[in-house]
Amino acid sequence: MAGRSNIVVSEPVRDALAAGAPVVALESTLIAHGLPRPRNREVALELEEQARERGVTPATIAVIDGVPRVGLDEPDLRRIADDANVVKLSVRDLPVACATGWTGATTVAATALLAARVGIRLFATGGLGGVHRGAGDSFDESADLVTLSTTPITVVSAGVKSILDIAATLERLETLGITVVGYRTSTFPGFYLPRTTYDLDWRVSDAGQVAAAMTAADTLGLTSAIVVANPLPADQALDPALHDRVLADALAWAEERGIRGKAVTPFLLETFHRETGGASLTVNINAVRNNVAVAAEIALAWATPDRATPDRATSDRATPDQAPQP
Repeated sequence: MAGRSNIVVSEPVRDALAAGAPVVALESTLIAHGLPRPRNREVALELEEQARERGVTPATIAVIDGVPRVGLDEPDLRRIADDANVVKLSVRDLPVACATGWTGATTVAATALLAARVGIRLFATGGLGGVHRGAGDSFDESADLVTLSTTPITVVSAGVKSILDIAATLERLETLGITVVGYRTSTFPGFYLPRTTYDLDWRVSDAGQVAAAMTAADTLGLTSAIVVANPLPADQALDPALHDRVLADALAWAEERGIRGKAVTPFLLETFHRETGGASLTVNINAVRNNVAVAAEIALAWATPDRATPDRATSDRATPDQAPQP
């Protein structure tokens, strides 16, 4: 039997896109694999309602029975949240999942691709994938980076998790031509933490500047993503001392147990969850909430017909001595 691969767009999302109204894409891997049940379903519904309250149409994306869907109804959202057989789908998995009728949750890469295919320009997630520690030997790098290099979408994230190789990730983002801006910060955030030791070249002060950058990218004919690095407020982040202790212990335990390659990241994440008493999970939820709020602001600015044209005088060149803004 031939596979089913046409992208189905829900009526609310389709109507919003046709009207030029603001839409924000949401990934489904967080729902299926990132949070425990039943909290995952509660958070999924909460994030969608958060967008609606701001006047933005949410578009949660997944593959249901081999059909990519942009915008899920409640039964499909519950299925993604509750069915333990839901698989994790990156871009490389989409053709086979569609051809064989699988149901799967989309990663950052797959979500960005499908969103862009139907004309969605804003995407809110927790954290990007990146270059993994020891990638010089394992070549372990998230497909998020390569996909974003060829996908015209703006992604709001809290940076990348500190368990990754942040320096190498920033180098790859630069090499791949992916624009990175700090949202009211000059320092790249580390997901669990609001800042790292890595400075950013560019910062923006508000949603309008991001929308203007998107306009400039289109005018220049660019087809790569814009990553908006949005740090968590300090009072919602993980305690820095606890973070540093757990990371050091987790890396040492991984070394002692001979854990290598793709097994490292799941081990580190599980260790963080256990050793922080679940605090890392709360941080994860806080990060997505904050990113949905910022993505909604940008989507509203992008949908404004008279949005500002790019002006060098209204954007900020980041400098190391600029402290993050609240």
